[in-house]
Amino acid sequence: MNSGERHYIWEASEWPNWRYDLAALADSLAEASLSQGLLLGRLADVGVALRDQASLLALTEDVVKTSEIEGEVLNVASVRSSIARRLGVDIGALAPVDRHVEGVVDMVLDATSRATSPLTVERLQGWHAALFPTGYSGLSRIAVGQWRSDADGPMQVVSGPVGRRKVHFEAPPADSLRNEMRQFLAWANDDSGEHALLKAGLAHLWFVTLHPFDDANGRIARAIGDLFLARADGSTQRFYSLSAQIQRERKDYYDVLERTQKGTLDATGWLLWFLSTLGRAIGSAQATLDAVLVKARFWQHWAGMSLNERQLKVLNRVLDGLEGKLTSSKWAALAKCSPDTALRDITQLLDLGVLTKAPGGGRSTAYKLADR
Repeated sequence: MNSGERHYIWEASEWPNWRYDLAALADSLAEASLSQGLLLGRLADVGVALRDQASLLALTEDVVKTSEIEGEVLNVASVRSSIARRLGVDIGALAPVDRHVEGVVDMVLDATSRATSPLTVERLQGWHAALFPTGYSGLSRIAVGQWRSDADGPMQVVSGPVGRRKVHFEAPPADSLRNEMRQFLAWANDDSGEHALLKAGLAHLWFVTLHPFDDANGRIARAIGDLFLARADGSTQRFYSLSAQIQRERKDYYDVLERTQKGTLDATGWLLWFLSTLGRAIGSAQATLDAVLVKARFWQHWAGMSLNERQLKVLNRVLDGLEGKLTSSKWAALAKCSPDTALRDITQLLDLGVLTKAPGGGRSTAYKLADR
């Protein structure tokens, strides 16, 4: 800092003594807890196979979206295959998986499936090393699996072109990190008295404020948040993705982080945002569970019917929420077959009553799943 004026919360004399207005949080906390309980209660009644499918969907979305928030696009099929293999969930043919996908999956699964294990320096640095198997972030070599050194200057979150950069946040100096992380981990592993959902929100905020690594601090902060949410759920399986909801509200996420880090140690505003976002994430998971149940009922209804691999593949794509109308040309593209083969596949499903022609005309006939 160039002046004696305080800019960030970690510079406050009372740092890191977070405070919040529990009365102001009470309604949001009750709503999030109720949503959480309703989802987990509903999942308790659907059977192991469907729970596994719902968990696979949530974890896949979590891995993909936590990377997308940072501008990294992962192959969804590769992520899904990596997770399915580790969880022992049968999804048919597995897609190829690269080392980078495996690293993000390693971190997310370790955070959630081992949520009750202590959070340690070694564990966090192991996550970081898994995210950067080559030792590079893009074209830049970084310190992997160790705290940053600030050799090239303070750790800052910036935006804008060179020469007109805006500094949104500056993290504590590197020489304070050993002590800072000791305090954070002591609190993380102690029964500090907060409600479990509030602790998840504070853990996310505290870690991202410290920004202890050269890169991936946001992804690791969200994994830490997921670890505490798993503790709050009392389950090693994940059925909702907070990262996916944060991606949908990415601008608000960065705005509230910046306001909080430039404010006081009163985290009430951040926690209100965290709880409301969590509630929307759980609501989205309810919709996902609806889709899982629809798919399960569909295949139960048509069990024993002899279908070829192309038909199975395209029907599953439709059940997973295919965008746009299902036409014979789209069928051919999805199944990687000729237009004549696509039309034969569709005609057989029309005769069986699996598909029906969609209402409306147009240049191409469209099809939809038959009502049952």
